[in-house]
Amino acid sequence: MAEKTHPKILIVEDTPSMAEMYAAFLDGCGYTIAMAETGKAALSAIRKDLPDVVLLDINLPDISGLEILKIVKDEEIPSVCVVITAHGSINVAVEAMQNGAQDFLVKPFTKDRLVVTVRNVVQHVSLERIVERLKEDYGRDGYYGMIGSSLPMQAVYRTIDSVAPSRATVFITGESGTGKELCAEAVHRASPRRDKPFVAINCGAIPHDLMESEIFGHVKGAFTGAASDREGAARRADGGTLFLDEVCEMDMDLQTKLLRFVQSGMVQKVGGDRTEKVDVRFICATNRDPWAEVEAGTFREDLYYRLHVIPIQLPPLRDRDADVIEIARVILKHLSDEEGKVFRGFSSDAESRLLAFAWPGNVRQLQNVLRNVVVLHEGGLVETTMLPEPLVKAGAGLVAPCPSLSVAPDVVLPLEEDGIRPLWLVEKEIIEAAIGACGGNVPRAAARLQISASTIYRKKMAWDDGKPG
Repeated sequence: MAEKTHPKILIVEDTPSMAEMYAAFLDGCGYTIAMAETGKAALSAIRKDLPDVVLLDINLPDISGLEILKIVKDEEIPSVCVVITAHGSINVAVEAMQNGAQDFLVKPFTKDRLVVTVRNVVQHVSLERIVERLKEDYGRDGYYGMIGSSLPMQAVYRTIDSVAPSRATVFITGESGTGKELCAEAVHRASPRRDKPFVAINCGAIPHDLMESEIFGHVKGAFTGAASDREGAARRADGGTLFLDEVCEMDMDLQTKLLRFVQSGMVQKVGGDRTEKVDVRFICATNRDPWAEVEAGTFREDLYYRLHVIPIQLPPLRDRDADVIEIARVILKHLSDEEGKVFRGFSSDAESRLLAFAWPGNVRQLQNVLRNVVVLHEGGLVETTMLPEPLVKAGAGLVAPCPSLSVAPDVVLPLEEDGIRPLWLVEKEIIEAAIGACGGNVPRAAARLQISASTIYRKKMAWDDGKPG
């Protein structure tokens, strides 16, 4: 049995007594603690030991903590930094975040504050490594072609991993354009049926009077135009997976026949008199609320219970944090190669606009927008001026001064009567303004602020309890 490894924490602090105190605070939390008193010693330890978390004092005798942050970021060292400063300047904190810090602490801080901060960061590191393992296991295109490393998508991946080996029916729900068919294909490709057919039927795109024939097949002469025998999707999917997209569009008479098929595994061609056994795994999808369709009388309740065994809810793109950028980069490269263009990325402002937009059409809309950009423009980077007007307008509010902080960048925020304004209060105003500008979407606000959503949630909990974040 492999020995369990403990998260490694490197404390970078030039005052030994302070370093010992931080170590004492974290004692008993299950971490392996190391210390460094100088920037050079810290860099050596970071490069050699690759600690999970670096508690990094900004003011070191030889190298600035900000410089160490830049080196860690430039060298893509997989260590997450939490900066510690005695100088409660919001500018220092913002600069640290821009240089890759995950969080920051202002001296003096309590044991509880340190323990909670480190625990949250360790959890963040763990989730990131899960995503990296998924990329290694399933290739650079992501998880069986599904792109994105946000927490909602990680939950989807874990569900697929769990359900794929079974025969259980999967019911996928989600808005149009969220990738329901791609998810169904991922379930199939992760299953023991991967070498057998994956057959997809769009129940909303085929006329009702032809749907039965599409699923079950027909014999010659069964109806006008049936000039020869035809295998249906159920027979073609034998041994594999039958995917019924937009299943709630199916009329009630066919739902009865589908229920019989699901229960018995037997199919009969339209116009035929012989039944045959097929072995298929059912995956269904809809952009509607299936239970609402049951309550409305348009979807059979008994069929619902037969099909709605393992639900998978695909999140809309607006709730997937920075996935929109990851997806956009992959789509842009594909479309650029297809059109013979040289686009390979986005300007930082263009990325901000993509993050700010709500994407009501989800990934399908993103793909259409990028095709428009690639076809109509030339360049190496996609600039804001190349984006459609709705995207430009959507991001404008994020780059303009926020109402509660409507000051120029070089103007110092108002101070209290004694000349000092609490850092946590300034931070609270900035975070709340960002959340408001993002329409209440915390993950998008976190992406714009270049901090983790978990940091915002933790701070909000503290503020709700009447405590500094």
